[in-house]
Amino acid sequence: MSVILACFFIWTVVNSLFLVPLPKRPLFTKRPLVSVLVPLRNEERNVKRLVRSLKQLTYEPVEFLLLDDQSTDRTYEFLLQETKGDDRFTLLQGKALPDGWAGKVHACHQLAQQANGAYLFFIDADVELKPTVIEKLLTVATTYDAKLVTGFPSFHPRSLPLVGKWLVPLQHFFILFHLPLVLANYTMMRSATAAHGACLFFERATYEEIGGHAAVKRELVEDVMIARKMKAHRHRVIVANVSTDVVCYMYETNKEVWAGFLKNVYIGLNRSPFFVLLLTMFYGIFYVAPLAFAPLSLVYGAAYALPLAIIIAQKAYVEWKTERSISTCYWMPVSAAAFIVLMYASMRAKRYEWKGRTYT
Repeated sequence: MSVILACFFIWTVVNSLFLVPLPKRPLFTKRPLVSVLVPLRNEERNVKRLVRSLKQLTYEPVEFLLLDDQSTDRTYEFLLQETKGDDRFTLLQGKALPDGWAGKVHACHQLAQQANGAYLFFIDADVELKPTVIEKLLTVATTYDAKLVTGFPSFHPRSLPLVGKWLVPLQHFFILFHLPLVLANYTMMRSATAAHGACLFFERATYEEIGGHAAVKRELVEDVMIARKMKAHRHRVIVANVSTDVVCYMYETNKEVWAGFLKNVYIGLNRSPFFVLLLTMFYGIFYVAPLAFAPLSLVYGAAYALPLAIIIAQKAYVEWKTERSISTCYWMPVSAAAFIVLMYASMRAKRYEWKGRTYT
């Protein structure tokens, strides 16, 4: 087992070399208008941090469109307070959700309709951006002739509840371990596609050519599906390492973590029981079992602890590469076990609830 796990580690390191970094020194010749688009639904706790980070962005020209998607809390009130006096901000109130649409997709669709930019930068309300992120994304887009630049944000473990520490950082692990990044970034292979709704940087004309968010209006995993639409139309998608410039404060409670992942996991596996079974066996054998074997090292020698050390080292490398912290790497066996339980719970769920809405 140790040899196999060592190969997994080496593959992760090699694969990570194809994760496009954001440039330290942005370089581009033109300054097109960029529209930063943010859907918000019951996000009162995130409004102040969000608006503060948007105000600190250094790119010009830029406009900020923030849409309150039928919130039942004080989101819109707080938006009015925080954006007052800054004419770069436009506040929108979302329309009622039509039949056949997922809530966030409809909110993004409305935002795009009101935007004026040559580039559309969709982010989530729980995101904090570093000041030069637009310049960096624009540089990647122009350098690689990419019509969509996306990436997975970093997460602060201190801000996460316990279940969040197990599950949230796994997103980076899955990308660097399971997604062949050379195919994701350098081919039009739709199955080798990843995207994160917290960072979607589109060229406007291409976004409209593929039908925008209306083309994926029913999808709960709309970020991946719209990236696949881009590739289906022969447009390049780049998965970049945005973790240094996009920080996400996703969940505050264990219940939120579970509900958030529950709605995505089984759908993300194409609703395939076979994939669930396959991943259960894979993670059970290679990432849960080493924790059970490790105590045997006290009797039979250090070789029994080696598999656990390797998977912790693999997870630490992923966190170092993308999270800028290795504080959750020791949870890897527990994270794998939690992921297995989550897959079955997601598969058995007859409906998914998120932010007061129910989906099937």
